[in-house]
Amino acid sequence: MIKGLKSFFSKFRKLFKKKKKIKLGLYGPPNGGKTTLANRICKDWLGEEDAMGKASNIAHETREIQIKEQVVIKSKGRELIFNLVDTPGIATKIDYEDFIKAGMKQKEAKSRAKEATKGVIDAIKWLDEMDAVVVVLDSTKDPYSQVNITIIGNLQARDIPVLLVGNKIDLKKSDIKKVEAAFPQYAVVGISAKTGSNIESLYDGLFKLVK
Repeated sequence: MIKGLKSFFSKFRKLFKKKKKIKLGLYGPPNGGKTTLANRICKDWLGEEDAMGKASNIAHETREIQIKEQVVIKSKGRELIFNLVDTPGIATKIDYEDFIKAGMKQKEAKSRAKEATKGVIDAIKWLDEMDAVVVVLDSTKDPYSQVNITIIGNLQARDIPVLLVGNKIDLKKSDIKKVEAAFPQYAVVGISAKTGSNIESLYDGLFKLVK
């Protein structure tokens, strides 16, 4: 993990020498907590509630790219400026029947599935615009999923600096060690975007990049 952090920070130091502001993308599978984290960041540093839209227990609530510009984090005389990009959840398969099971009517379910599919395609395309990516995973679930491997593979192929976030550490089933073991090449930070637990570790990690 330490080796992964050093590599991650080294890439970012080089990046920040060239740029004063970056595009920071939040990626991950549906319901991992991307929007909740995006809202937490906006609340902490911009004072805005639900700036990136409301989160939902139903998958693919976020179906379009959401951008919050000029997010400024300050601490101990340091300043970090970035455009925060919240992306639709990545999925390898989207079936409208899953939305029907969640309580939607058929017409709405088919529309949601169509929009969600487009959202996934757009999210992958936007990877080429990202300077860095925070991958948000549900730490209560098995990290060795086809979706997660697909996301990581796309990031590796583009050589994009990555920080993994194991979200939902407030839940009993959370297991950060499994996330670390699944992707040892990356630094992992365990947080609860919902409660804000250990969120400072995420912010501290971002500041270490510009030293």
